[in-house]
Amino acid sequence: MTQYDFKKYHYRSINAADDAERAAINQELKDLYASLSGDEQEEFNRQLQTFLAKEMGRLKSNYESVKGGLGDN
Repeated sequence: MTQYDFKKYHYRSINAADDAERAAINQELKDLYASLSGDEQEEFNRQLQTFLAKEMGRLKSNYESVKGGLGDN
């Protein structure tokens, strides 16, 4: 089973110089997805959903810790 490195794409996108570079990174992912077989696309989607859920959980946790640190200000 192939492991897809979504974190690499995510960090590259965050650090992109502009929208054009971000769009090029997104296109890389789309091209990769298009090159996969049906079964591989299913696995890609499963891994992507897992990555996104973890990232959203991490962001929520970070937000809650910052929000909690601010008190009632």
